[in-house]
Amino acid sequence: MAQLMLVDDEAHVVDRFATTIDWKSVSIEGVYRAYSAAEALELLEQYSIDIVITDIKMPGMSGLQLIAEIRRLWPKTKCILLSGYSDFDFAKQAILYQTEDYLLKPVKEDDLLSTVKRVLLKLEQEWEEVVSSQRMTYTLKENLPLLRANLLHELLQGKKWSAEGLQEKMNRLEMGSPVWESFALMVIRMDEPFLQYELEDQSWKEYAVSNMVEELFGARYAIWYAKDAHDYLVFLLTAKQEDGAEDDPIWFERTAAALQSAVCAYLKAKISILVSKRGIFPEDVASYYNRSIASFRKRIGNERELFMRLEDEDKSAAPIHSLQSLYEPPTLIHLLEAARWDVIEEKLHRIYETMENGDAVSQEHLLEVYFTIASAYTYIAHKNGRRLADLIGSYYDRMSEGFPCRSLNHLREWSFRTLQHMREDMDRETQDSRSALIRDIQTFVEENVTRDISLQTIAEKVVLHPVYVSKVYKLETGENISDYVQRVKMKKAEHMLKLTNEKIYEIATQLGYQRPHSFIYAFKKMFGITPQEYRDRYLT
Repeated sequence: MAQLMLVDDEAHVVDRFATTIDWKSVSIEGVYRAYSAAEALELLEQYSIDIVITDIKMPGMSGLQLIAEIRRLWPKTKCILLSGYSDFDFAKQAILYQTEDYLLKPVKEDDLLSTVKRVLLKLEQEWEEVVSSQRMTYTLKENLPLLRANLLHELLQGKKWSAEGLQEKMNRLEMGSPVWESFALMVIRMDEPFLQYELEDQSWKEYAVSNMVEELFGARYAIWYAKDAHDYLVFLLTAKQEDGAEDDPIWFERTAAALQSAVCAYLKAKISILVSKRGIFPEDVASYYNRSIASFRKRIGNERELFMRLEDEDKSAAPIHSLQSLYEPPTLIHLLEAARWDVIEEKLHRIYETMENGDAVSQEHLLEVYFTIASAYTYIAHKNGRRLADLIGSYYDRMSEGFPCRSLNHLREWSFRTLQHMREDMDRETQDSRSALIRDIQTFVEENVTRDISLQTIAEKVVLHPVYVSKVYKLETGENISDYVQRVKMKKAEHMLKLTNEKIYEIATQLGYQRPHSFIYAFKKMFGITPQEYRDRYLT
């Protein structure tokens, strides 16, 4: 739905067009009113407006000058001129400023709506061009390194993809050839003096290292690269030909040594390298990566300029493993922040299925899951300004007494029940806040029915963005705010026509209409008869 603004120093023109024309019929959601070019520019700075309909002749800045400013500052906003002047010079200037149309007053409602509809169609076509295949292809190529690195990050963190989905993603990133069926993982840690460099200096040296890897390994391997959260450089390598290159440890170790020598000679720095044996892609990517990070921590430590093969770690591999499904992206915290309740349930089910189908569940595994879930629940409660105890009720008492789950079934029951309590409480809070917002809006409208009420004034009153206010009101009540404002005004008009002797123009003024005929037009549109006819009919 689009946003439109009416600009005219004749307030009755703006008011009549804003309140009596069926803008919804052409997909206009919000109508803003400005009574001068200066006021229009202020509104444009605050709100995203798609179409501006402006008069030409206005005190101070003219409509043509306004359009020139709009073209300079908001080139996507479309402008329509509305004027009582038929001088061709105005039309020529309108063309010069790329005005979408030039309509003469008095303009028929159907003609105005038809013009707006045509302009909206043009705007839609322009945005379609922006996201067209050609533009997308260009943008994709410009951002290929970053997009490839992001996908590798997801695989390193254990994100699950269907075979078809991953292949399609890799094809879009121009990584379909050679086919990634197996891989070797190489992790490079920057040793001294890399850590002493300024960030900018360090970044280009890391880039230089990745180019050296490409130079030394690129003849045999297709290379996929990313920098991880530990500031390690992570490379996935797959053989370009099935020539057994990946199973040549002597060549790999010699080439890695050449890389270390090149970095030392030309970058005046040292690196440590860890490489894996051949793994199956993508199944082994996350496990090889996690084992590599563990090896740096346990086997290499603070030693500098070392080379190590990952299979050396297998001899002393610990029998206890972390629950990788618990930490796979998206994490519980991220899902809770986005209130993706159904996805959270799916993730929890996956965690428990992994525990049931894996090795015997130890008490430490139960603690690992419990502390992770409890921490995520506490984090999101506090981030929302709430106490966890208020969200999960009696289940919090069990938490405060210590570890409340002695078995996998107890843990599963606790996590799902507390999640349900949190969801219900947050849903109630959201609904309550929306209900309160609707009440505040309606109260404001009813108390100010004799004033000029616009979406902007309502939004300012409730201190929220007008687009949000408009959408929430429509979602909760099923009608637009403008319809409600008009209904309240007409209800008040009925009351005044029946019970007072005030003249029509006096009633129009009291209801915030600048001109009586605007009020008459709006009344007739709602009731099918004029205010005077309504009064005559009621009194007789």
